Amino acid sequence: MLINLSDQNSVANQFIAELRDKRIQQDRLRFRKNVERLGQVMAYEISKRLLYRENTIETPLGVAIHQLPLNNPVLITVLRAGLPYFQGFLDYFDQADCGFIGAYRKEGSDEIAINLEYLAAPTLENRVVILIDPMLATGKSFIRCLDALQRNGSPEHVHLAALVAAPEGIQFVRENARVPMTIWTCDVDENLNDQFYIVPGLGDAGDLCFGQKL
Repeated sequence: MLINLSDQNSVANQFIAELRDKRIQQDRLRFRKNVERLGQVMAYEISKRLLYRENTIETPLGVAIHQLPLNNPVLITVLRAGLPYFQGFLDYFDQADCGFIGAYRKEGSDEIAINLEYLAAPTLENRVVILIDPMLATGKSFIRCLDALQRNGSPEHVHLAALVAAPEGIQFVRENARVPMTIWTCDVDENLNDQFYIVPGLGDAGDLCFGQKL
C-alpha cells in the first residue's frame, strides 16, 4: 500500500514546498524544523492505522472513555539525515522504543551499493515498526535495512516513512520487501536521474540539515 499525503491538501504541502525551495534551504534551522514538522504530521497520520482499545480515565468531575493506542510502535531511523524527521515522530510517540541504523550508499558509475555499518534496535518480533528516512530513491537502502532488522525479530507490520519518493524506489520496495509493508510519503516525484538522485527532489537532506560531508 502507498499513501501519498500530497493527494490531499494540507499544511504538509507548505512544509514540503519550503524544503524544496533552494532559497529557503539556505536557512538550515528552518530546513530542519520543517523536516521535524513533517515527521509530526506523518506520525499523526500513521497513528490512525494503529490498534486501539477502550480506556477509562478518571477526571476531577467524573469518568471519561477514550480509545487509546494498544501499543507504541518501534521507531527506527537511518543516520544522519533521518534525525530531524525522527524527532518529529518521537514528539508524538514519546514512549516508543527506538532504534538506529548507520547506512550509506557507495556510489559508482552504473550501480548503487548500500553499506550498513551500525545497527542498534530493540526486539521487533510481532511489533509495529516505523522505518524513518527522508528520501526513498532507489529503495535499496530501505530493503538493506529491513533485511538487517530481521535479526531482531519479524515485525507484524512496517510503515516506511519518507518525505519524498521516486517511482523506481517505490516499485523496488514493493517487489523486495519480505514483511507486511505500507509506504508513506509526502510526495511522489518524477524519476531518478543518472546519478540515482530524485528529480525534482530537494537535494541532499543530510547536507542541508547538518552541513556538507567530506
